[in-house]
Amino acid sequence: MTFRAASLIECHAGMVMDQVTFRSDTVLSDVHLLLPNACHLMKRLNGVGQPVFISKFRILRDCDEKEPSDGSPVCERETAESSDVLNVPRDEDGDLEVVRRPRNTTSNRDAVCPIILSQSVPALTEQDEDSEEDEEDGARDIIKIEHTMATPLEDVGKQIWRGAFLLTDFILAHSSMFKGATVLDLGAGTGLTSIVMATVAKMVYCTDVGEDLLSMCQRNVTLNKQHFESQESEIRVRQLDWMASDFCTDADLEFCWTEAEVEDLHDNTTFLIAADVCYDDDLTDALFRTLYRIIGNLRHPSTTYISIEKRLNFTLRHMDVSCEAYDHFRHCLDELQQMTDGKTNFLIEPVKRSFPQFFQYERVEQLELWKVTAERP
Repeated sequence: MTFRAASLIECHAGMVMDQVTFRSDTVLSDVHLLLPNACHLMKRLNGVGQPVFISKFRILRDCDEKEPSDGSPVCERETAESSDVLNVPRDEDGDLEVVRRPRNTTSNRDAVCPIILSQSVPALTEQDEDSEEDEEDGARDIIKIEHTMATPLEDVGKQIWRGAFLLTDFILAHSSMFKGATVLDLGAGTGLTSIVMATVAKMVYCTDVGEDLLSMCQRNVTLNKQHFESQESEIRVRQLDWMASDFCTDADLEFCWTEAEVEDLHDNTTFLIAADVCYDDDLTDALFRTLYRIIGNLRHPSTTYISIEKRLNFTLRHMDVSCEAYDHFRHCLDELQQMTDGKTNFLIEPVKRSFPQFFQYERVEQLELWKVTAERP
């Protein structure tokens, strides 16, 4: 089984001085690379809302746990395709005869322009949703996600990160473990991990902060409801601010919690998940405070899975390549394990990445998955 990501959106920048025209054959990165004052462009885009894309992720259900030389599993289809290289025609000197792609070919991909959204405008109309649903026979194996390609730091949750792919790989590889569970997704972003989790779990509380981000997440849940409603599973998108000391129960807010939901969370949650959410030290500290507070109120023992990508950067402070955000994350893990409050014992351990890869993405060495087991003494 593998997920194959096929982005529906491309655009091309026609630049006249400070003007940008998006067309069907342009890549968004061209805008940032070629426009002289790209920072000014991003400010203008942020003023009206980020360019929003709809990407489709197909589930190819033929994956087998085969171990290649680097220890990472591959899929049967990919193995078969790679073995075809042995049958490639060769010339009389033994060199491969590579068939070149014609220069002037027409693409079968539909030309779709990016939708510039203000953060209060719905992303898709009902007509858009209906046309999407009727696209192909394998609709049950397609997950559609609305997301952005580039954001300022405060909106990184609107992008899809490799840590989310790694965590969803793990969920699909261990679906029986999550069967019928109640799960809390922390920093869910676009909601990809929550949607995949809901295909096996009974209840998923999909949480983040910010009305515009939560609205995007809710739209993604609606886009993919056919994947979990048939199994009587449910996703509830709720606000959970790690900087706050408790759940938001203000009934005037759209994504607030009800008292019944808070009680259900505490009574039934056995798994917590978080995908690539540790990129700022203050937020990482807040995440672990939130974890400690919520886990301490759970009726049952719980297990938390946190994915993270170790991103290396050159820093002036060290005058070397380092990864301060990752180092701080590991420090918080160590502190949690050493905590002795007499109420909860925490066991921290890395998860081997030997589980199959269901998404087609680059599972780089810097991607890690950590397991936090909480038990009463």
